[in-house]
Amino acid sequence: MTYNQKITSLHLDVFKEIGNIGAAHAATALSNLLGKKIDMRVPKVEMVSFNDMMELAGGSENVVVGIYLRIEGDAEGSMFFILPIEQANRFIRRLIFDESFDFKKRPVSELGLSAMQEMGNILSGSYLSALSDFTNLKIYPTVPGLSVDMFGAIISIGLIELSHVSDNVIVINTSIFEDGVEDQETVRGHFFLLPDPDSFDAIFKALGVS
Repeated sequence: MTYNQKITSLHLDVFKEIGNIGAAHAATALSNLLGKKIDMRVPKVEMVSFNDMMELAGGSENVVVGIYLRIEGDAEGSMFFILPIEQANRFIRRLIFDESFDFKKRPVSELGLSAMQEMGNILSGSYLSALSDFTNLKIYPTVPGLSVDMFGAIISIGLIELSHVSDNVIVINTSIFEDGVEDQETVRGHFFLLPDPDSFDAIFKALGVS
């Protein structure tokens, strides 16, 4: 069964509200981590096809920084946070005070990788906590994994199960603003939420989709 036909703009607005609550929690945690004011916003939540998802990430062969985790509990699935390499570099350079850091350099700095992993913990934990609170479902994230690879290779892990029953993915567009930094340097990434087949039932019933 596919659920995209049942999803209305109202349901996506609910996901946007969940996203903004999670973003507010994450912004507070990142502000404390960086020692400066961070603001996060969710300008848009949408349901897109697999092909459109690939396009959002710059194509299946585009090399990106990806944070991946499994969702466990009452609703299981996969979640990915995808950042273009240059934006990930910019954020981590500020976090570890090292302007030479680059995800493209080998070997990649362990400090930079740890910082990106911590960012993944904060972001994913904040979003899933908001989703759990909003739906009253018990949802737990696994420890996030980090990969620098082609987007198609990173995302394929979560597509194996979902592609059998649905052609669509929930996208939570995320913008991170740092106080005092010009808007063009804002970090813009995408959360891709891919519930497992049975979990679509649990999530959408909790959101009022019968």
